[in-house]
Amino acid sequence: MLLYLTNYLAQFESGFNVFNYLTMRAILGALTALVLSFVIGPKMIARLSQNQVGQPVRDDGPDTHLIKAGTPTMGGALIITAIVVSTVLWADLENHFIWVVLFVTLAFGVIGYVDDYKKLILQDPKGLSAGKKLFWQSSAGLAAAVALYMMATDEISTSLLIPYFKDLWLPLGAFQIVVSFLFIVGFSNAVNLTDGLDGLAIMPTVLVGGALGVFAYVTGNTNFSDYLDIPYVAGTGEILVFCSALAGAGLGFLWFNTYPAQVFMGDIGALSLGAALGVVAVVVRQEIVLAIMGGVFVVETVSVMIQVASFKLTGKRVFRMAPLHHHFELKGWAEPKVIVRFWIITVILVLIGLASLKIR
Repeated sequence: MLLYLTNYLAQFESGFNVFNYLTMRAILGALTALVLSFVIGPKMIARLSQNQVGQPVRDDGPDTHLIKAGTPTMGGALIITAIVVSTVLWADLENHFIWVVLFVTLAFGVIGYVDDYKKLILQDPKGLSAGKKLFWQSSAGLAAAVALYMMATDEISTSLLIPYFKDLWLPLGAFQIVVSFLFIVGFSNAVNLTDGLDGLAIMPTVLVGGALGVFAYVTGNTNFSDYLDIPYVAGTGEILVFCSALAGAGLGFLWFNTYPAQVFMGDIGALSLGAALGVVAVVVRQEIVLAIMGGVFVVETVSVMIQVASFKLTGKRVFRMAPLHHHFELKGWAEPKVIVRFWIITVILVLIGLASLKIR
């Protein structure tokens, strides 16, 4: 939105041309989201506390979590607000990828909001039933997947790129819709499963989102994509603004969510952020790299799948508790230790993912 205003003002003062630079708008997007989080955060937390929108605690969880009962949740609304406002202010709104990414973020945020509302406001412990939640997630994910497939202009846009190998990709054709759907819905639920400790999910989201912004920038730039020998996809560079806004909003939320948390993001935040990572990876053609960089989310999800399968088949549990972060808590790791170590692992995985830009 402000891009159009600065372009108009550039007719009278050439200095406004600086806002045409994508990197400048990305920086401003991150700062805008960060400032919005700092300004809105305290008021939102106070409002949630006043309305007694408190976090319920699992009866079978670690005893140390009992003190978390009643902590305000649904703080993901703060993240979504900061992301959307910053993106709309600084992105090129004529870019169709921006609207697809915003649609996914908002749609999954609404699904999470309904689930949180039923649990916390209506005091329905079941919240949105698993079937209904999956239905609406699938509907939104499929709509985005079909839209991106219809926007494809070449074979690369419907191919699965294999990282670390030069000019190696798997043409998928219409099957790309299925892959896109799985990554959007899959990562939405993966981040939601990871969101169990103070700051555990948001920092990896910031790191992975920031790295995807780098991929978006180089993929949408003919010079960088040619130099790095990666496929060029026109228009993806603008996604950098969204990723920067996500990183800024995430860091702003972490200010309040760090241990001991003043607020939790709830499903409204976890579902939307996970879906946002998934759709951005699809847009920039880096689905496999997302699975690498978001390895913490993947492992947390797999731990739940293993635990459920093992218990149903053998009656025994592989882990003391799933998702995996609870397993380490029950082994005696302090919560901050689990969180920081998972952050460190994510930093390593993100660096490995970024290395794919040069190792080919």
